[in-house]
Amino acid sequence: MSGHISGLDARMVLDSRGQPTVEVDCFVDGILLGRAIVPSGASTGAYEALELRDGEQARYGGKGVSQAVNNVKEQLAEALVGLPVDEQRMIDEVMLELDGTPNKSNLGANAMLGASMACLHAGAAVHELPLWKYVGGVAGGLMPVPMLNILNGGAHAASNVDVQEFMVMPHGFDTFEEGLRAGVETYHALKTELKNDGLLGGIGDEGGFAPNLPTNEDGLKYMVRAIEGAGYSTDEIGIALDVASTEFHDGEHYQMEGKKLTSDDLVEMYGGWLDTYPILSIEDGFSEDDWRGWSAFTKAYGHRVQTVGDDLFVTQSERLAQGIELGAANAMLVKLNQVGTVSETLEAMDLASSHGMNNVVSHRSGESEDVTIADFAVGTRAGQIKTGAPARSDRVAKYNQLLRIAEDVREYRSPFA
Repeated sequence: MSGHISGLDARMVLDSRGQPTVEVDCFVDGILLGRAIVPSGASTGAYEALELRDGEQARYGGKGVSQAVNNVKEQLAEALVGLPVDEQRMIDEVMLELDGTPNKSNLGANAMLGASMACLHAGAAVHELPLWKYVGGVAGGLMPVPMLNILNGGAHAASNVDVQEFMVMPHGFDTFEEGLRAGVETYHALKTELKNDGLLGGIGDEGGFAPNLPTNEDGLKYMVRAIEGAGYSTDEIGIALDVASTEFHDGEHYQMEGKKLTSDDLVEMYGGWLDTYPILSIEDGFSEDDWRGWSAFTKAYGHRVQTVGDDLFVTQSERLAQGIELGAANAMLVKLNQVGTVSETLEAMDLASSHGMNNVVSHRSGESEDVTIADFAVGTRAGQIKTGAPARSDRVAKYNQLLRIAEDVREYRSPFA
């Protein structure tokens, strides 16, 4: 097999919210060797690469992706056919040049990422390697500590809770399997606690429970109750938050629990939470444009807690470089579809780790059965993965893939040791 791309195909498939998304097939010497489905976010940062939607209200409420699908079948296929499938950077650079816009608004980040990931899978297949090993090369893999989003709020749930994600982080265990088991048992313990209090309602987009609570702090109290209810200590399992504060920032103030808060108020509030609860990580504690708030918080508490930029950095090297200069955060959330190609994602991750920052590989709220990020997290040795509650097959598929990989990769260690 010569290992050259002989064709690309694409189609519309559905994501976990029942919205259209793009699936891409990569053919090498006429054989289908790579397939990938593109995820989609609900709370998206303003600086993310553009997800191309048709906008035709009569079809899928304007969320159709036929334009993006056609861009893969026609423009991208024509540009990539004949290229060596294992030259990922070359493949991505050809697409970037063809698109020619700063935010991928010409071809669409969903079209480009589908092609980029499908080629990555095909490259691994040509070399007869599991994807994690193809991505990681000689460095070998590292099993990530999972962040399980077991209590959902914000844009992911129809509840009155502002904080978007309350996650458990089983970091005090010797193996991935033990850590995952502890997280799963805590999820079930939370269900029991909520049921006992008459608060068991629906679940959010990422499989976590979505109760109405008097305050955001009550979410933290339930997390501790769940950890202890499952028979674990808060030394073994910590809490990670995704506040997604851009969602309730009006440009001037943060509208939280019916109050108007400043950045300084938030710094003080998070500081109080850190003193009271076993919080290991806070993502998007401030809005995507509140550089001052970010820097103030990281300066005050960055030695005690992981401060993760998601909307702030959108997995893009340019935004990240600005954050490094300002000391805005000590970790970057990694979402392939925020930037739109595999190579640019790896570049941003390298920039983060070379400046002593952590990388946290993440799913989106609109997911699928595609498990690329599980292999990606292991191969890049990111050390942490966010991929939802252990409920709904779009989330569980990633955990199951990690369990398979863990049979070959034993290295697992806490980033908070």
